[in-house]
Amino acid sequence: MSGASWLQLLAVAVLVVGGTRLLGPYLAAVFGDAEPVDGAGRAEGAPRRSSAPGDRLFAPLERAIYRLGGIDPDREQRWTSYALSLLAFSGASVLALYALLRLQAVLPLNPTDAPAVPAPLAFNTAVSFVTNTNWQNYGGELAMSHLTQMAGLAVQNVVSPVVGLCVAVVLIRSLARRRIELVGNFWVDLVRGTTRVFLPLAFVAALVLVSQGAIQNLHGFTTAHTVAGGTQLVPGGPVASQEAIKELGQNGGGFFNANSMHPFENPNPITNLLQVVTILLIPFALTYAYGRMVRDQKQCWVVFAAMALLLVGSIALATGMETRGNPELTARGAAQATQSGGNLEGKEVRFGAAGCGLYSAVTTGTSTGAVNCAHDSMTPLGGLAPLANMMLGEVSPGGTGSGLYGMLVFVLLSVFIAGLMVGRTPEYLGKKVQAAEMKLVVLYLVVVPATVLSFAAASVVLPSARSSMLNTGPHGLTEVLYGFTSAGNNNGSAFGGLSGNTDWYNTTLGLSMLVGRFLLIVPVLAIAGSLVRKQRVPATSGTFPTGTPLFAGLLTGVVLIVVGLTYFPVLSLGPVVEHLGL
Repeated sequence: MSGASWLQLLAVAVLVVGGTRLLGPYLAAVFGDAEPVDGAGRAEGAPRRSSAPGDRLFAPLERAIYRLGGIDPDREQRWTSYALSLLAFSGASVLALYALLRLQAVLPLNPTDAPAVPAPLAFNTAVSFVTNTNWQNYGGELAMSHLTQMAGLAVQNVVSPVVGLCVAVVLIRSLARRRIELVGNFWVDLVRGTTRVFLPLAFVAALVLVSQGAIQNLHGFTTAHTVAGGTQLVPGGPVASQEAIKELGQNGGGFFNANSMHPFENPNPITNLLQVVTILLIPFALTYAYGRMVRDQKQCWVVFAAMALLLVGSIALATGMETRGNPELTARGAAQATQSGGNLEGKEVRFGAAGCGLYSAVTTGTSTGAVNCAHDSMTPLGGLAPLANMMLGEVSPGGTGSGLYGMLVFVLLSVFIAGLMVGRTPEYLGKKVQAAEMKLVVLYLVVVPATVLSFAAASVVLPSARSSMLNTGPHGLTEVLYGFTSAGNNNGSAFGGLSGNTDWYNTTLGLSMLVGRFLLIVPVLAIAGSLVRKQRVPATSGTFPTGTPLFAGLLTGVVLIVVGLTYFPVLSLGPVVEHLGL
C-alpha cells in the first residue's frame, strides 16, 4: 500500500478513538439513569433520568412532541410493552412508506416524473428502509421522486437506526438495573435519540459534505451540452442531506445507483474519510456509553477491543487482497505488484484498491452497505471479507445499537461457556445467566443463518431464480449467498451480478430483512426483560472476570468459532473454491 493509504488508516483510527471518547459520555447522559436503580422497596414510577448536555435546547421541543403524541415521559414500560410499541411503530412505518412509493407519481416534488413503484419492489423497498437494510433493487435517481427521497427514505434513515439504538439501550439498562421490571419508554427513547443524537450530527455532516462538493438542491435533470456536440442529462436532488444520515445511521442506501462511487455523493478523499469515520462513530461510541451506564468501564474496552480486532482483520484481508492484484493478470505478465493500482476492476480511481478494501470492510462490518467500489469485481478472498463481516452478525462494530446488542449476546454465550469450563453458574456483571437467557441466545444465533441458507439454497435450485444470476459456478453461488446474507443481516450491499428486481427476490429478500430485524430484536428485549428482574450477586474468587484482555480474546474466539461452524461449508463452495481455481 502507498503512504497515503497508511495515513488514511491512521487518521481513521485516531478519529474513531477520539470520537468514541467524546460521544460516548454524551450518549450515556442522554439515555442513562441518574443513579443506580434497585426495584426492591422503591416507590412506583419511572427511574429518574440523568441530566444531559443540551437539555435547555432539546427539552422544550421534546415536551411539545410528547404532548402532540399523548406520551407520558414519566411512565416506563415492561419489555413486552416496549416490544409491542416498537413493532407497532415499525409496522406503521412500512405501510406509510409503501403508500408513498405507490403514490409518488401523483404527488408533488417529482421533477423527474418518476412513475409509481411496482408493488413487489415497493414492498421490498419499504421493508428495506424500515429495517435499516437499505437494499436497493432500483436506481435512485431514476425510480424515486424527491418527495419520496426526503419524506420517505431519508426519514427512515433517521428513525430506523434510532430503533436499533433503543434496543441496545434497553439491554444496557437491564444489566445496570436490578429487581425491577421497567426497561424504559420506547417513545421517549425514540424521540431523544432522534432529536439529541441523529438530527444534530447529520446536520453538521451534511454541511461538511456540501462544502466539499456534494450537491443539495431540488433540481431534476439538467441538460448539459458536451464539447463533442452531444447532450447529457445531469441529475440533481437533495443529496448531501441524504448522504449524511445514510452513513451516520449505517443505512447505506444511496441517492444515486452508483452509491458512494458517484462524485455527487462522495466528491473527494476528504469526504471518503468523513464517510468512513461517521459510519464507525456511533457504534464504537456506544461501547463507551455502555461502560458508563453499567458503571464498569473495563467492560466497555473489552467489547471495543473485540469489535476492533474483528474489524482490523477484515480490513487487512480486503485491502491486502485488492492491493495485491489479480493473480490471473500477473500470470499473463501484468506488473501489478509494481504499480500503485492493484486490482482496479470495478474501482473508483479517486480512491483506488486500498480505499475500496477499507470502505468495503467498514460498511459490512457495520450495517451500512454503502459502496465506493463494485464488490462483485473484488478478488475472491477480497470479496470474502465483506461477506464474512456480514455473517458475523455485523458486530465489528455493527449498526447503531444492533452491533452492541449483537456483541452482548455473544458476551452472554461466552460467559456461559466459561462458566461451564469452571463448573460454576455463569455470571455477567453480577447477574446469573441461566437457561431462560440461553434459550433466547440460541434463538438469536440460529434464526438468521437458517433463513439465509434456506433461501439461498432454494435460489440456486429454482430455474426462475437462477435466471437472475450473471455468473455460474462458485462466483454465481457467492452472488446469491451474498444477497441473502446482506438482507438477513440488514446490510444492504450487493454483488452487482445478481438481478434482484424480480418477484422472487423482492419477496424473499424482503422476508429475510424482516426476520433479520425483528426476530432478533424480540429475543434481545426478552433477554433484557429477564435480566432486569435479577438481583446482582457479589463477585467471589470463583467468578470469571469479564473485564480483562483474556475475556476479550475468548469473546473474539467464540464469535469466530460460532460463525465459522455455521457458514464455512457454503463459503468453501463459493469464494474459497473460486480462489483456489485461480
